[in-house]
Amino acid sequence: MFKSIRYYLMRALERVNGLFSSPLYLRLHYFLSMGKVLHLDNPRTMNEKLQWLKLHQHDPLLTTLVDKLAVKEYVASHYGEDLVCPVIALWSNSYLIDFDNLPDRFVLKTTHGGGSNGVVVCSDKSTFNKEAALQKLDRAMAANIYPIYREWPYKDVPKLIFAEEYLGDDLVDYKFYCFNGEVDCVLLCVDRQKGSPKFYFFDRDWNLLRYNKRGKAAPEGFTLPKPANIDQLFDLAAKMSKGFPFVRMDFYDVDGKCYFGEYTFYPASGFDANRLPEMDLYFGDKIDLSLVKEAGE
Repeated sequence: MFKSIRYYLMRALERVNGLFSSPLYLRLHYFLSMGKVLHLDNPRTMNEKLQWLKLHQHDPLLTTLVDKLAVKEYVASHYGEDLVCPVIALWSNSYLIDFDNLPDRFVLKTTHGGGSNGVVVCSDKSTFNKEAALQKLDRAMAANIYPIYREWPYKDVPKLIFAEEYLGDDLVDYKFYCFNGEVDCVLLCVDRQKGSPKFYFFDRDWNLLRYNKRGKAAPEGFTLPKPANIDQLFDLAAKMSKGFPFVRMDFYDVDGKCYFGEYTFYPASGFDANRLPEMDLYFGDKIDLSLVKEAGE
């Protein structure tokens, strides 16, 4: 009962988010979302430190890195064009999309969306629901992550829609947890396109890690196929995350070829209740906030 009351209060808070300063708003949102007090003066857990970073890490580069289109140019110029999924077309509004000129399979994305918001996958244009796709894109174009979650990098991302090449069916997301160039582990997201995503942590030697509640419930001896280029992915994540107190580097492995996915600075926006409490502390210990302070942020 108390949890459901907190949920409705949180939704009410989000509707009047402009009435509060960011520190107060995040404290209220955190309590209603997590059922805990947010310690911003002395943050210890990962969730707490991500909230602190929202308030203090205001490097303009982050805005480029969360922009799903601008980041492609950044990654291509710094780490190689072969890492970037090619763009097919770009529009300023959904009504300008010319579906007839798109290939049979493609992916539509908004530049400013977080997570799967503003992402539409077409695996077969003959059965593709254009009306539903346009409705989702219109909702995404009208949305703004910053006021609701106070994720500063998204504040000034231009709102555009683009189409990129379709990389394949049943893609596995490889999400690397990185701390100033040190990669602790990789989180695999499987079965996302089937609508029932599952999440599992592995270390570099491909041992299953009991970091989250769902992963802890995996049967004894459970594993997933180890990609042949896992060392390359770990090395890429380390190189591309250097200088950031924390960032989750997301990649895809398509038939042995690595593709960059995105920079994720605030997984679950710092409201991850699925992570085991001891792992929230473990990751929190790895986030060095002095990297931001030393930069004068």
